[in-house]
Amino acid sequence: MTARQHDTPGLQQAARDHLWMHFTEMAAYTDSDIPVIERGEGAYVYDSRGRRLLDGLSGLFVSQVGHGRGEIADAIAAQARELAYFPIWTYAHPTAVRLAERLAGMAPGDLNRVFFTTSGSEAVESAWKLARQYFKAVGQPTRHKVVSREVAYHGTTMGALSITGVQDLKTPFEPLVPSTVQVPNTNLYRAPAHGDDPEAFGAWAADRIEDAIVQNGPETVAAVYVEPVQNSGGCFPPPPGYLQRVREICDRYGVLMVSDEVICAFGRLGEYFGAERYGYLPDMITFAKGVTSGYVPMGGVIARERLMEPFQEPGGMFTHGITFGGHPVAAAAAMANLDVFEDEKLLDNVRRNTPVFRAALERLYDLPIVGDIRGDGYFYGIELVRDKETRETFTGDEAARLLKGFLSPALFEAGLICRADDRGDPVVQLSPPLICGPEHFDEIESVLRRVLTEAWQRI
Repeated sequence: MTARQHDTPGLQQAARDHLWMHFTEMAAYTDSDIPVIERGEGAYVYDSRGRRLLDGLSGLFVSQVGHGRGEIADAIAAQARELAYFPIWTYAHPTAVRLAERLAGMAPGDLNRVFFTTSGSEAVESAWKLARQYFKAVGQPTRHKVVSREVAYHGTTMGALSITGVQDLKTPFEPLVPSTVQVPNTNLYRAPAHGDDPEAFGAWAADRIEDAIVQNGPETVAAVYVEPVQNSGGCFPPPPGYLQRVREICDRYGVLMVSDEVICAFGRLGEYFGAERYGYLPDMITFAKGVTSGYVPMGGVIARERLMEPFQEPGGMFTHGITFGGHPVAAAAAMANLDVFEDEKLLDNVRRNTPVFRAALERLYDLPIVGDIRGDGYFYGIELVRDKETRETFTGDEAARLLKGFLSPALFEAGLICRADDRGDPVVQLSPPLICGPEHFDEIESVLRRVLTEAWQRI
């Protein structure tokens, strides 16, 4: 079959006939066009109709350095010419070694050991497998369970999906991997206790993790998974002291703390890792997305030294691997991506502009549909409500009509790519490229104001 490039009607039909899009209600495009994005430049992408759209979600929390970076494309091409592929199963190659060394130098504490994957789901699942095999190796074979948080999304592979706290995503695939338990998250806006005292709420939420460990038997619990800022549900930042208390609880019961930073790592919160942003030391960090800014898929796990120790004994081996883990071209893309971070001081840009971004979004508080604006760095959620005073939310049907029936297409038509999400209470999520500044924030606020005003009139 020959490609029909730049033939929009042909592309539409080919997409309907052959492309199985992810997390997509395919029937929604029976009588309407599928959005087709053809190219990107900086903070913007362009669709097949030639329209420019501000990429307010960095693709999918991925494009940290923006689109169309020639220096990354050149690094990819050079690596492909030199060594396009070789595995890291009993071998090494220079780009994987140098990238592992660089990531270890960036990570906090003694998080020095890097296990590469090709995605965030694989990273999350690899961390669970590592925890389970580690405990078997050190004589604690009953430790296999994971504690995670309600509404938290950790991936789609069977293990990662089992850790995920979004029930609607899990039900079609049950029975899943047993041994996971969910506890309350850190949504202060909907706090079931201490809603007027963030520090007390954080202590309460952390203590629910301790309760779960005790109730399940500490000798059976391998790991606790937390995101620095929880994505699903709408960007829940940690209350003061929460992550430090979780660390203390894990230490008290001999449980590993996994910081799932597939979204939060590589500048999203103004540091290379969210663990640095909030001042805690996990046993493992999972990463993906921003490590290459999406130019080539890559993910991984960074582990503390003690987790490597039993695998360095004679005959020791982590019996897990991925064909394309540590792919030379992906590693080259990551190295070039991190060069951009350093050359353009992107962490400084995020730190400097975080209050500016938040202030631009908080101007939307005068709209009756806006209940809460929360997040950190370049990662925010806007919760939509039926009644601002009572915080009454929308019913499931209302949320579906509001988000999928109106907001998602309306925001796209208005020139803004963001996420209208109903995993939990309805929210609009924003995660722009780290190259963005005040002019982009003003554009985001302007589009949201127009579209949310119209949405309220339709309720």
